[in-house]
Amino acid sequence: MKRDELEHAIHAACQIVRQEAVIVIGSQAILGSFHEDELPEATVLSVEVDVRPLEDDDAESLATALDGAAGEWSAFHERFGYYIQGVGRRTAVLPHGWHERLVEVRTQRVVGGEAVGLCLEPHDLCAAKLVANREKDHLFVRALIDADLVDATVLRERLLSIDKEPERVDAALRWLSGHTTTAPGLAAPRPQQP
Repeated sequence: MKRDELEHAIHAACQIVRQEAVIVIGSQAILGSFHEDELPEATVLSVEVDVRPLEDDDAESLATALDGAAGEWSAFHERFGYYIQGVGRRTAVLPHGWHERLVEVRTQRVVGGEAVGLCLEPHDLCAAKLVANREKDHLFVRALIDADLVDATVLRERLLSIDKEPERVDAALRWLSGHTTTAPGLAAPRPQQP
């Protein structure tokens, strides 16, 4: 995916949910912080933009509307070659303070005015990916660490700030310590909760 495609998806998502801004939480949020030319190929292969409406009901009706209008196998997907996956607030496990670190991507289109995508900051994104604990997420994070675009020490700090899913966080910390040798102290155990 390319930055202009992310911007187009953000604009379309804002129009569909009738909000001025949406949150981008999936892998392509990385395009909020870096241009595709700066990124390893493994990080921009996805054709899916995971978008969370800023405001949604408990049934996640707006996320469902995103799927219907621009999701996988939709006319939007067929026309542009990428799609929007509507997600809810419980989709990702995120580090403490992630809201304050969101990266704004402002789009200006001829039709519909400005739209804003609030993209996860790269370390927050990688923490969520490691907690998800899928092979594709490991490859994504490894590529960003190898390219020196994500700092393993900061990533460890973000993982330690997560107060949910302790078993999954511990697995993420183990993966990080097993795949990173550049930062001292990465293999230190997670402090026990009182």
